[in-house]
Amino acid sequence: MRKDNEKHFGLRVDGDILTKFRYVCSYVGRSANSQIIQLMLKFIADYEKEHGKIKLPKNTEE
Repeated sequence: MRKDNEKHFGLRVDGDILTKFRYVCSYVGRSANSQIIQLMLKFIADYEKEHGKIKLPKNTEE
């Protein structure tokens, strides 16, 4: 991910789920943030494999 295109993304989640998620992330040597990014990339790759590459508009401010 390019730092000049880095965005903040807030997420509301149940505390027990977050605690368990952080535990598992720690077990595999990742931060919760980096694991979420990996899950997002896999989700996008699976979608693009089935539906084709997603074309982004020039200005992706959101």
